[in-house]
Amino acid sequence: MTDIPEMMQELGQKARAAAAELAFATSAQKRDALLAAAEAVWDRRDEIIAANAKDMAFGAEKGLSPAMMDRLMLDEARVGSIVDGLKAVAEQADPVGEVLEEWDQPSGIHIRRVRTPLGVIGVIYESRPNVTADAGALCLKAGNAVILRGGSEGFHSSSALHGCLVEGLVSVGLPEASIQLVPTRDRTAVSEMLTMTDYIDVIVPRGGKGLVGLVQREARVPVFAHLEGIVHIYIDAEADPVKALNVILNAKTRRTGICGAAECLLVHKDVMNTIGQGVIKALLKAGVEVRGDEEIAKIEGVTPASSSDWGCEYLDMIIAAKVVDSLDAAIAHIREFGSNHTDCIITEDDAAAERFFERLDSAILMRNASTQFADGGEFGMGAEIGIATGKMHARGPVGAAQLTSFKYLVEGDGAVRS
Repeated sequence: MTDIPEMMQELGQKARAAAAELAFATSAQKRDALLAAAEAVWDRRDEIIAANAKDMAFGAEKGLSPAMMDRLMLDEARVGSIVDGLKAVAEQADPVGEVLEEWDQPSGIHIRRVRTPLGVIGVIYESRPNVTADAGALCLKAGNAVILRGGSEGFHSSSALHGCLVEGLVSVGLPEASIQLVPTRDRTAVSEMLTMTDYIDVIVPRGGKGLVGLVQREARVPVFAHLEGIVHIYIDAEADPVKALNVILNAKTRRTGICGAAECLLVHKDVMNTIGQGVIKALLKAGVEVRGDEEIAKIEGVTPASSSDWGCEYLDMIIAAKVVDSLDAAIAHIREFGSNHTDCIITEDDAAAERFFERLDSAILMRNASTQFADGGEFGMGAEIGIATGKMHARGPVGAAQLTSFKYLVEGDGAVRS
């Protein structure tokens, strides 16, 4: 029987040693390691898809929802996306050493504030095997060692992808322990990670409410948290009907299992019988179950909403819908039931959009754009390790730059303090 605490301590020690080397790894080394990893993923795509088939069978046996099964599934196109993500991160500017600010003091000292790696990052995630590649790549780019603990459902897929990342590291002479994968499905490993303050500098949980809540409750290591994606779209009185229809259908139906999928639709009363009706009927026609308030439930095919539908993350072909009297009523509803992840307004009124942006404090606020763009790759970060909804350090999509801290470099020419 594996001694989990001993195993995790060994992973921690190796990660800490690797982080010391990665802190001064060259930009070229990190870039070349990721390009080699991308090549290995594509070359071994049949092996990765075969490993994923085992995970899909395991997930089906466990009774995962269709949305979770979709998150878990890898085919050649999705493996190609993983390859593209690795290449994109590889080609990004290296954030380590970037001068954020510099200035001179009257005392004769010159001060620079520069980006520096966080150290060792622990990433705990559920059934999305692509997170193995995204998290490994971003941590490496930012000069951090990482310990990955993937969900039990994606165990085989993650192991296959991890092997490719290690192949990239070895090809350029970086420590294999720069990217480690916890080699067990035993949940005790998660509990161990949360208390490894000697070895891990920050924990990033990526998954459902249960996982993130557990991490926030039990972690002694600092956490970049992303609790839920309770994403709202508000159709304003000055909305364009074509934009409203196209944006909302994409935001709900493109992929229902991602955290940027729309979960609640708010419709201004003045456009309910025009734009609102059209959007609701289009959602129903697309196979979405609409759970509406008293007004919207009058539309044939709509299911009456219950109080539990407000503030619900469905991750499925379901959306809650409600008529509101004003922009401020929409803002109040989002403040009460949102999760500070992503919220959107559909409007041609600049003042309404400005008020929406000003009075809500979600990590991402959008206007006339699908909330499915709430993604680090779509933000030009190549990939993301998650979307942080807290307010400390990183917020929104967490890319390589957000996985750094900073230090002050102070130089003088014999300067002494009076």
